[in-house]
Amino acid sequence: MALAERDPTWEIVTVDSMQVYRGMDIGTAKPTPDERARVPHHLLDLADPWDDFDVATFQAEAKRAIAEIEARGRRALLVGGTALYLRSVVDDLRLPGQFPSVRAALEEEPDTESLHARLHEVDPLAASRMEPNNRRRIVRALEVTIGSGSPFSSFGPGLSTHPDTPFVLVALEWPRERLDRRIEDRFAAQMDLGFVDEVRALLADPRGLSRSAGQALGYKELTTHVRDGVPLDETVELALQRTRQFSRRQEKWFRRDPRMHRIDADGRSSDDLARELTRLTGPA
Repeated sequence: MALAERDPTWEIVTVDSMQVYRGMDIGTAKPTPDERARVPHHLLDLADPWDDFDVATFQAEAKRAIAEIEARGRRALLVGGTALYLRSVVDDLRLPGQFPSVRAALEEEPDTESLHARLHEVDPLAASRMEPNNRRRIVRALEVTIGSGSPFSSFGPGLSTHPDTPFVLVALEWPRERLDRRIEDRFAAQMDLGFVDEVRALLADPRGLSRSAGQALGYKELTTHVRDGVPLDETVELALQRTRQFSRRQEKWFRRDPRMHRIDADGRSSDDLARELTRLTGPA
């Protein structure tokens, strides 16, 4: 926000897999109406929470938004932490399609290691790139291999390569203990704003939450409080624990990218960081 208000040629494109859902506002820390009035934001409220939303859909929407921004002579500022969504845009990944009936059949197999062995038979390269207990990735690889008729590993060089990109990539970093405190403070503020009531309203709709929306951090844990009566303090602590774990995975992901400019943000003001970003991105 500080950068976009300092230089009005910027428009913000949110890179968040859960801010795309209408009605999921508090728990996703969605930009407020005031912030949206001050700076144009894109890729918010694209889907209803009972609909599935995937990276391929995001990629198409992001390309459209960026093209429209640049056609107006302005610049797109991509902001957010959904790493695969970001890579899909900055590296223009070739993404395989969805095959729901194949996925449903695979999900009926409870033994994840058995699924990994099956993947090793049909796509040994893909199998070698994932742990035998990473069920989500294994099922997805099998879904694509079976559904498309092409090995999952044939869809591009994978995420281990970091080709040239026209985007300037920047990561703001805080010491771990400071980041953990920021996570706790943010969650406390979300609870004060009515996070539990937001979850309750979403669950009251008979259409429910989709498979993807239902995995959102905070929502997943608070659902057990609203629906099953799990004590609130237990669900909050679990949500905090999972958010801290997720932030660590984010750090590892972005630190693997040699193109990333990492900036120590600890103790620095938003205006100071905006000046640093202006230096990196250059004039409009």
